[in-house]
Amino acid sequence: MSRHAKREPRVVFGFHAVLARLRADPSSVLEIFLDEGRHDVRAKGLEHAAEQAGARLMRVPTKRLDGFYGGGRHQGVVARVDVKKVSDDLDELLAGLTEPPLLLVLDGVTDPHNLGACLRVANAAGAHAVIAPRDRAAGITPAVSKVASGAAEATPYLMVTNLARTLDELKERNIWIVGADSGAEQDLFSVNLPGAVAWVLGAEGAGLRRLTKDTCDLLVRIPLAGEVESLNVSVAAGICLFESVRRGRAATTQRR
Repeated sequence: MSRHAKREPRVVFGFHAVLARLRADPSSVLEIFLDEGRHDVRAKGLEHAAEQAGARLMRVPTKRLDGFYGGGRHQGVVARVDVKKVSDDLDELLAGLTEPPLLLVLDGVTDPHNLGACLRVANAAGAHAVIAPRDRAAGITPAVSKVASGAAEATPYLMVTNLARTLDELKERNIWIVGADSGAEQDLFSVNLPGAVAWVLGAEGAGLRRLTKDTCDLLVRIPLAGEVESLNVSVAAGICLFESVRRGRAATTQRR
């Protein structure tokens, strides 16, 4: 299967994202740069968290922080982090699992904020990886990392050359390819779902590409009761992933 794009050193910015990284994986935080002019409660809280985690924290001028992003919205704090090593090969990742795979596949999600939110919800649901086509997806950027709040480093993000081929290879591993499509006949809450599943979602508005849709084993729609016609892709991803999680737990309880 296709390999992940080469990982590079990364920066995380904003109080929420830096604190989340400190709590989730303190050893990966190489150094923190904090605005020398900030002495408020949030700044003192971050200093305390860094001290507890044994992370190096330096007070620097605002201009130095601006230099990381050309004036980006860093809120007065930037951290250099060591990217967590994850399997770069999908075959290796799947072979190492001891439970049915739960994957999220994004078809044409190019907005960094949407990608960050999808990574965050995938991590929260316990998805084993997020997969996207290399030519129709956003990469991991500081903006993505900030929205993902640590999930961009913790959840494998695999960018593949040929999405349809990758989906076919997942099928060969007995992983069902289930697409979320507003025009599907079957709804999410009444259809039978397999234990091993790769949820496939397209960008809001555009939806799944025809080839991707044709590759799916099953198409389902999320029933909407209100006036809205569609959901943000990260919201839809959360609903689908957690429905799989809920059913898996229910099945485990029944077997006891």
